[in-house]
Amino acid sequence: MTRAAGLLVLVLVLAACAAGPNTAAVADAPDLAGFWLGLWHGAISPITFVVSLFNSDVNIYEVHNNGGWYNFGFMLGASAALSGAGRSSAAAGPRSSRRSTRRRASSD
Repeated sequence: MTRAAGLLVLVLVLAACAAGPNTAAVADAPDLAGFWLGLWHGAISPITFVVSLFNSDVNIYEVHNNGGWYNFGFMLGASAALSGAGRSSAAAGPRSSRRSTRRRASSD
């Protein structure tokens, strides 16, 4: 009985996390956000997030979108915006440290 109850709770929790249809979007509307707008929204998402904390009229994610292509563009833009700092520090090259200075001094 306890296993059945636990399984039922697990199924309900997992079902609650499932994504549903976008009822706000109309499939034949010409002004749905697509890939390029998703890319832009993803790229500006860190700034939009900060603004949305102080302004309730600003949303990070466009509800009226065409689905998969908007999501793909949003993820590309967000990953480019959020991973840019790590990539720029890696491109700067290795930093000199006391350890590497000691090696050079001992090898001379």
